[in-house]
Amino acid sequence: MTDTVIDPTALTALIDRYVAQWHETDPAARRRLIEAIWAPDGSNYTASFEVHGHDALETRVRTAHEKWVRDEACVFRPRHTAAHHDAIRFVWDMARCDGTIASVGVEILLLAPDGRIRADYQFIEPAA
Repeated sequence: MTDTVIDPTALTALIDRYVAQWHETDPAARRRLIEAIWAPDGSNYTASFEVHGHDALETRVRTAHEKWVRDEACVFRPRHTAAHHDAIRFVWDMARCDGTIASVGVEILLLAPDGRIRADYQFIEPAA
């Protein structure tokens, strides 16, 4: 994905798999998703921590899944996706089953030359 414009079909597929990793209940399937979409040295950054590599990413995704999807019954929903060069930006929310919004944020994904995520910067916004 080194082209100036990221193919819309490839972009949709990547975002779909990115969202799927957070919802995946099976640990082996979750790990396969992580390895497919993240570069081996991929990093995830939030305001309070950072993780690097598939093992740490697997722990990060599992922990978030357990808290937000399993325990809070939230659904992670991407919104307003845009991309160019090796960067993707999208707004997202986490909605509870009653429709209330638990969390809102912006994600910035930087891609490696092979199209996998090399860096993921998460910015949490106030949930109006």
